[in-house]
Amino acid sequence: MATGRSGSIGTWARIFNPFTSIATVLVIVLSIFAGPISASAQSIESTTSTTTASISNWTPPRTVYIPETGQTIDGVFLDYWRANSGISNYGYPVAPEFQMPNGVTAQFYSYARFEYWPDATDRNVVRLGNIGEDLRPRNLVRNSVASTSSSAANKQMAQFNRSWVALSKKEAKAAKAKNSDSFIYVEATGHTISNGFKTWWDATGGVKYLGNPLTQEYVLNGKTFQVFERGQLSWDATNGVALVPLGTVLAGQYQLNTAPLAQGNLPVYSEAIFVAPTVKTGNGGERWVEVNLTTQYLVAWEGDVAVNQTYVSTGRPGFDTPPGTYHILTKLPSQTMSGVIGGEYYNVPDVPWVQYFTNYGHALHGTYWHNNFGNTMSHGCVNLPMDFAEWLYGWTSIGTRVEIHT
Repeated sequence: MATGRSGSIGTWARIFNPFTSIATVLVIVLSIFAGPISASAQSIESTTSTTTASISNWTPPRTVYIPETGQTIDGVFLDYWRANSGISNYGYPVAPEFQMPNGVTAQFYSYARFEYWPDATDRNVVRLGNIGEDLRPRNLVRNSVASTSSSAANKQMAQFNRSWVALSKKEAKAAKAKNSDSFIYVEATGHTISNGFKTWWDATGGVKYLGNPLTQEYVLNGKTFQVFERGQLSWDATNGVALVPLGTVLAGQYQLNTAPLAQGNLPVYSEAIFVAPTVKTGNGGERWVEVNLTTQYLVAWEGDVAVNQTYVSTGRPGFDTPPGTYHILTKLPSQTMSGVIGGEYYNVPDVPWVQYFTNYGHALHGTYWHNNFGNTMSHGCVNLPMDFAEWLYGWTSIGTRVEIHT
């Protein structure tokens, strides 16, 4: 986000659809096949202090990467997106943040636009943009003359233009008399909502979600549409009522670059990464480590009590982490790793919290060059998040059993 917006939201949100739930990523993948050098162990006392420090230093991420679109969500936009069921209500971001003509920082999502208003007196610094207004024709003529041309396209455009004109006083009076569960006249904008569109509008919160109608229904290419303040609905006999991905459409009209961005060092979005780490008290039993190659998950056990756990990244295909029962052989607080494996050269300085469990270079170690845990990434080692690697290094000792299985 822009300078001074840390912890602030700044992006449009997608409208909720009750009928549907809701680039190139460059990652350095490494695993070290260098031999053990020296051994060290830490006392139980130092383990406790290391654990406490790791947890107390933990902070949730402020920027996340969305692989589905290759975009990011940052600061208060991220807060708002997460707090309001972002995937189902707004969809994914479709372009980076940008400055609107009025100077407001904004971001388009599939179904919405988030806007950042830092000086808002009501403290609601993130607002949903009225993206429906972006579809409004510049010149509205109530009695647009479609007969001047026999072109079907011109007739449809005339109907679209007329749909924006509010009902006359006489029409409004007649419309009010028809108000029912399937029909409503909205005085705020002078338009009506009926049938399936009204059912959808009511079910999603009405004006609080989609806003008031800006048009009457109109037909384009055999499909019925209606524009609202914060979105657009469509209907056809095959698909029923659906929310139009207007944010995606407008991002193109704004000529924004929607090409996927490189992930870099940003974590992939998952609610799990916002859960503060906790360490349970063990039962005094054997300390051992379990690595599940299928789920890409590690659990630190004390007897039969899981005291800590995390997603990891083990060897990718062709560099598979070997299953079996092992024991920690060597521990190094830091090591520069380099070499050639399978024709691939690697050189990674200062790899932290290294714990070798085979004589062939397989190790548990901290990983600062990616955050894509939960996916196979390495050349055979077990990549750990940095804080967890530090904790695990203090918790284990030479000889700690390591069970690796599918």
